[in-house]
Amino acid sequence: MQLFNTQSGSIERVTARDGKLGLYVCGVTPYDTTHAGHAFTYLTFDVLIRFLRFSGIDVTYVQNVTDIDDDILRKAKELGTTWDELGRSETEKFRTDVRDLNMLDPTHYVRATDHIAEIVSIAQQLVDSGYAYESNGNVYYSVDSDPDFGTLSHLTRPEMLPVANERGNNPNDPNKRDPLDFVLWQAAQPGEPTWESPWGPGRPGWHIECSAMATRYLGPTVDIHGGGSDLIFPHHECEIAQTEPITGQKPYVRYWMHTAMVEYQGEKMSKSLGNLVKVRDVLQTYNPDALRLYLLAHHYRTPWEYQDDELDEYARLADDIREAVNFPAYGIEQIVDVVPYREQFFNAIEDDFNVPGAIAAVSEIVSAILEAPDDDDVRDAQEILQTLSDILGLALMEQ
Repeated sequence: MQLFNTQSGSIERVTARDGKLGLYVCGVTPYDTTHAGHAFTYLTFDVLIRFLRFSGIDVTYVQNVTDIDDDILRKAKELGTTWDELGRSETEKFRTDVRDLNMLDPTHYVRATDHIAEIVSIAQQLVDSGYAYESNGNVYYSVDSDPDFGTLSHLTRPEMLPVANERGNNPNDPNKRDPLDFVLWQAAQPGEPTWESPWGPGRPGWHIECSAMATRYLGPTVDIHGGGSDLIFPHHECEIAQTEPITGQKPYVRYWMHTAMVEYQGEKMSKSLGNLVKVRDVLQTYNPDALRLYLLAHHYRTPWEYQDDELDEYARLADDIREAVNFPAYGIEQIVDVVPYREQFFNAIEDDFNVPGAIAAVSEIVSAILEAPDDDDVRDAQEILQTLSDILGLALMEQ
């Protein structure tokens, strides 16, 4: 198959290594989950994994949870609870939501706070090798130490700082040498949880958490690294910068795969804006297959806007697929041939993961089965439809 690689800016053929492939997808920060934008991203990778495994590839899937973060600390304070209790409860809600959508469990579902030792080790190696520096108990990565910084996002230096500032960077931190330098380790602050380190008590920065967890479970080179396109910069850019010096391996990631943003009511759907369509609310009315089909009917790289009234179309399609698969078939006349649609399905998936095209092929198979004369044999068509539905992760259950 072929996928668009964000780093190269081109569509590339994806290859496994000895029949194996490691996939890392940035998970949630658990303080207000799970909205349709989250679901769009994780469903994309869920279907990708199902397809790769169907194709005979041994996929190791790692997804993390950022269970310590500025937003968690802020939200916990607002709610009058502890940061770790908030993280536990919201993570459990998230996992329930994605399982309700019939998503596969990751091979490794990992928490940042369980990997402090690896985080400290990476930060220490970066300090020792001159890529990072300590200042008043904080450790920062020196962006000037990396002449390749920006090869993922393709942003110029003047373009980087405003984007970083919108996404958590503090350019006015007096401990920094450069406003764009990013935190690897934060010194202890009153009322915050801390862990011990060579620079004193503190907690990890955001970017280094994923480097520690990805390399811990997938080694120095990750085959596919995914997440929303809002993570390209600074998060994923910083991951590359801090990982390659300590592993000695380039590239850190062979294929960067990013999903587009989902809008709602004219703005990007996000927790900070509060314009959320929550999965658990939608599933009060619609079958999980209907929501899966609706989200997957949009190409993963194309921004789009969630429309409440469009779900009905995919609820009908989900019902039709279930009916077509379970239709009692005893026909002895002409065999209904849907092999061309099966090929259309796989060609679409292999062409930069065109799942909307694959769903269109499934719809054609459904029509061929349901519209066939009663005496026609649709059993082969039903078997093909079941296989393709499995790749799409459809449970084919009634509401």
